[in-house]
Amino acid sequence: MVLLPQINYAQVDLNKRPDDDLGNNEDAFQELFYEALKQKSIENFDRAAEGFQKCIALNQSIPVLHFELGKSYYKLKNYNAAEESLKKAVDLEPDNEWFLDELYGFYAGQNDLDNAIKTVKQLVSYHPDYKEDLASLYVKTKRYDEALLLLDELDTEFGVSIDRDRMRNIAYEATGRKKDQIENLESRVENNPNKESNYLALIFRYSENNNKEKAFETAKELLENNPKSQLVHLALYKFYLDENNADKAIESMKVVVQSTQIKPEAKVKVLSDFVNFVKQNPQYEADLLEATALVTEEDNEKSLLEMGQYYLSKNNKTKALEYFEKALEQDSNNFAVLKNILLLKIDLQDFKVVEAESSIALEKYPSQPLLYLVNGVALNNLNQPKEAIEALEIGLDYIIDDARMEADFYNQLSKAYTLLNNTAKAQTFSDKAQKLKN
Repeated sequence: MVLLPQINYAQVDLNKRPDDDLGNNEDAFQELFYEALKQKSIENFDRAAEGFQKCIALNQSIPVLHFELGKSYYKLKNYNAAEESLKKAVDLEPDNEWFLDELYGFYAGQNDLDNAIKTVKQLVSYHPDYKEDLASLYVKTKRYDEALLLLDELDTEFGVSIDRDRMRNIAYEATGRKKDQIENLESRVENNPNKESNYLALIFRYSENNNKEKAFETAKELLENNPKSQLVHLALYKFYLDENNADKAIESMKVVVQSTQIKPEAKVKVLSDFVNFVKQNPQYEADLLEATALVTEEDNEKSLLEMGQYYLSKNNKTKALEYFEKALEQDSNNFAVLKNILLLKIDLQDFKVVEAESSIALEKYPSQPLLYLVNGVALNNLNQPKEAIEALEIGLDYIIDDARMEADFYNQLSKAYTLLNNTAKAQTFSDKAQKLKN
C-alpha cells in the first residue's frame, strides 16, 4: 500500500514572512513556491526541483519544501537526493503520515526492504493497513515468525482475509510448520462453524498431507452444517469413489456439473472422472448422460467434447459424431473438432456430406492439407476422380514433414487414376506411397 496524499499546503503560511535573517523575502518566496508547484503540475520536474531549492534557500525549516523536492528528485531518478530530501521532511515533522508514507513508498520502490520495514513501523499507528504491509515485508525478508505473529494479530482484530492467508501459507510452507497451519484452520472451523471457506481450506490441507480420513470427515461435517454447499462436492465425489460408494459419488458429481459456483475447468475435470468411472461401470451410463444434460451452456463445449471422446473410445461413432457436432455449434472455429467430424463421417461413409462440408471448410482454411485429403477421399468414393485429382494435387503443396499424410495423398491419387483406367499413373503413385511407408 502506497498512499498518494493530497498535501495540505495550509501548513505553509504564505502570508507570514519567513523567519530568517534574509530580510523581507515574502513576495519572492510566494512567487518561487507557486511557480515550482506549477512546473511540477506540468511534469517539468527539473524546473520544479530548482524552484523548491530556491524556496529552501530562503527558509529551510518548512517541511513540505523538502517533501516536494524529494518527490521531484524521484521523478528525475536522482534517488540519493530524493531519499535525503524525504528524510529531511520527516526529520522536520516526524508525525506527518504523508511524509512517512512517501518515504516508505520510496524504499519499497527501491527494494530497500530493511529501511521500508523501519519506516512502515512508524506508520502502523496511523492505519491498520500498514500492519498488513509490515507482515508482507516480514515474509519477503524471511522473518516468518514475526510475520505469523502479526498475521495472527490482524486475523484476531479484523477476521481472516485471502491476502493474509496467502502470506500465512508462504510462511508455513517455508518453515515446514504444517502442523501449526492445520491447527490454525481447525481453530477457525471450531470458532466459526458456519463459514464454508474454513472447512474447504482445512479439507485441502488434510488432503495435501495425505490425511484423507480427516479430509473426508471434514467434508461430511461441512455438508451436515451447510447442506446447500456446492463446493464441498468437489472433494466428496472423490472420497465416495475411493470407498466404492457409487451412488453417493454420482450424486456429488451431478451437483458439481450443474453448479453456478464452480469454475468450468473444475467441472470438466469432474466430468472426465465421471466418464472414466462409467467406462469401468457401464451400468451408470444413464447417470452420465443425465449429468451432461445438466451442464450449463457456458461449460457445454468441453463437456460435449468429453462425451464425444467417451463414445469414440467405445467405438460408437454415431454417438461420438452427435456430440462433436454439438460442440462445433458452440465453437465454429475449433478446427480439431471439425477434423474429427469429417473423419468420422468418412468412416460412416457419408461421402456426399463430407464433400460438401470439406469444400466449405477449405474456403475458411485454404492451407490445411487434411481438408484436401478428406475432400479427395469423398470425391473418389462419389466416382469423381478428376475432381479428386485436382483437390489432391493442390493439397500436396501444403504438406510439411508429414510422410504418413503424404502417403495417404498418393494412395488416393492412385485410386483416382485407377478409376480413370490410367494404370501407369496409378502404379506410380502407389509405388510412391509404399516407399514412404517403408
